[in-house]
Amino acid sequence: MANSALRYGGQAILYILFAAFIGYFSTAPAYQHLPADQALLRLSFRAPGQLTTDCRPRSPEELAKMSPQLRAQMDCPRERSPVRVRVDLDGKLVLDETFPAAGLRRDGAASGYRRQPIPAGEHLVRVQVNDNVRVKGFNHEKERQVTLAPGQVILIDFIPDQGGVVIR
Repeated sequence: MANSALRYGGQAILYILFAAFIGYFSTAPAYQHLPADQALLRLSFRAPGQLTTDCRPRSPEELAKMSPQLRAQMDCPRERSPVRVRVDLDGKLVLDETFPAAGLRRDGAASGYRRQPIPAGEHLVRVQVNDNVRVKGFNHEKERQVTLAPGQVILIDFIPDQGGVVIR
């Protein structure tokens, strides 16, 4: 009887210690997403680049060498361009990176995700994107004046079907 009381008492003490441990670490140390005077610039996109080359017609000689089930009149390469993104904040370069197309044959969509803490306040954000290797420079561009509160997030996305660069 005394042995079981001691065992249940020990279990109760261990449960109380475990609950106190969980309770303490559920509130402390306090997690701070960003410093008090910082906002967050987030780049997040998934978009296919343009095809790297145009389709070309196959010659009769080429078609004759191919199996009958593979005789397509046009030869269309599948490789897509990488997507280059450049972000300037108040005229200063924040990000300049090229995101390759996915897949073994580089025929998938390029994906990009970057986070950059920036000072809160008013900023001029300029985003330039090139999704076509045949175009020199950038073929999509957007500039926007934003006012960011501390802890606020500004999202930069690239959606070719909806006009290109989106800043929210």
